[in-house]
Amino acid sequence: MFLYHTRFVILILSLITASICMTSCTERKDPVKENYVLPIDSAQAESELRSLNERISKNPSDASLYYKRAQIFLKRNVLQTAFNDAVMATTIDSTRPEYFLLLGDISFRGLQVPKSVKAYESCLKLDPKNIEANLKLAEIYFYLKAYTKSVTYSNEVLKLDQRMAKPYFLKGFVYKESGDTVRAISSFQTVTELEPENYDAHHQLGIIHAAKGDKLALQYYNNALKVRPNSTEALYNRGLFFQEHSDFDKAIADYQSILKIDPSYTDAYYNQGFIALVNRKDYKTAIDFFSKVVQIDQNYIEAFYNRGLAHEYAGNKSAAREDYNKALSIFPNYSLAKEGLERIR
Repeated sequence: MFLYHTRFVILILSLITASICMTSCTERKDPVKENYVLPIDSAQAESELRSLNERISKNPSDASLYYKRAQIFLKRNVLQTAFNDAVMATTIDSTRPEYFLLLGDISFRGLQVPKSVKAYESCLKLDPKNIEANLKLAEIYFYLKAYTKSVTYSNEVLKLDQRMAKPYFLKGFVYKESGDTVRAISSFQTVTELEPENYDAHHQLGIIHAAKGDKLALQYYNNALKVRPNSTEALYNRGLFFQEHSDFDKAIADYQSILKIDPSYTDAYYNQGFIALVNRKDYKTAIDFFSKVVQIDQNYIEAFYNRGLAHEYAGNKSAAREDYNKALSIFPNYSLAKEGLERIR
């Protein structure tokens, strides 16, 4: 009857964002927009660029000049021009791995995944021990969910440098996504040994242990919060762990801490409403929290349903009916709301 909202917030912000963009933009063929505005203090950079332009005019077959100019344009985020120069450098001299590495970085920045993969692979043909190219391919294949390839390239990096944390981090996510929590835990723990201040590794260990109901989750959430005290995701997940283990006062404390940081964080209101409704039978407080949720998000169907349930339990059938109908207006096949209307006919 109750709808318990238990969304786990899982974050490698940079990884998730890149994953979303890349999967939607791999076939993009339009030129990258070049809106870059030069910083005020750019006299030296402009002088260097003018010098390169003059030297290229005099020596148009010098690949190193295009390479240097591509680096400048990449720093300015003028990606299409940077890409053109990098292509020119690799065309003139196809024996330099650093040229292909730069071409891969530019393509990667522009979300041109096939081009970046091709460039990094070309770099590795010339320099198989290039750590950057191996690591970038490990990242890309992780984003594309080609997990076997991601692990393969991560291991190549670790053969070259066992003290690098990022390959272990990528492998941890691969194992987690594949359901191998033992190896995921091992990989993330290695990250924390190499980088004790790595927030994401601590947080991921918290999430994995929480899913198992293991109180070690609290230790890792606490470690994550030592690194980022204002992390709403770590506070939410710790609060959710407390809530699922009936430590409601600590859960509420974490949810309230979240709202001091982000007053629009609807799940923190929602879960407090759930505790009031289900665990404390405090229907007025529950209604207040669910009302705050729908003030922020008018499509939060679970909040309308549970507010209706609180009204129903409080004996206010009219208000309950209104909320159940509102839930059905958002999702007409919402069975819980239909059952609620049947109960109060």
